Amino acid sequence: MNEVLKAIETRRSVRKFLPDMPSKEQIDTVITAGLQAASGKNEQAAMVIAVTNKELRDKISRDNAAIGGWKEGFDPFYGAPVILIVLGRKAFPTYIYDGSLVLGNMMLAAHSLGLANIWIHSAKEEFESADYQALLKDLGIADEWEGIGHLALGFVDGELPAAHPIKENRVFYVE
Repeated sequence: MNEVLKAIETRRSVRKFLPDMPSKEQIDTVITAGLQAASGKNEQAAMVIAVTNKELRDKISRDNAAIGGWKEGFDPFYGAPVILIVLGRKAFPTYIYDGSLVLGNMMLAAHSLGLANIWIHSAKEEFESADYQALLKDLGIADEWEGIGHLALGFVDGELPAAHPIKENRVFYVE
């Protein structure tokens, strides 16, 4: 089977990660795959912030648990040591779609490298807050950016989940 199709067919969202940090080379490879995603008018109106700093990673986890209404102590990133945050430049009309494609490419690239992952929402709400606007400023990021999503990344603790059956009646041909 074609390797791309195999990755699409076998990738699963993981909700239990080992604390082991992937190599910088692996993380960079995943990010590069994301940045190669298609984008409206080749504007490339999405960016990635790679968080490997445990203190910041844990703050993002606490803030996202609060945004999601989870109990204190719940980790919405399931112990993954890396969070790749995708943002879209709000001035471009396809920024949400472009950022979503970046996330999709990164998910498949990560899986192909043996890295477990899961897309976690709440990045929009996160980057509407003063703390995360300050983070962008500290990183020297100008313009208005909206959080599209987080990719929790690491190594699976256990086995990959089984595939769910594909629901019927989702494809219609007009011939």
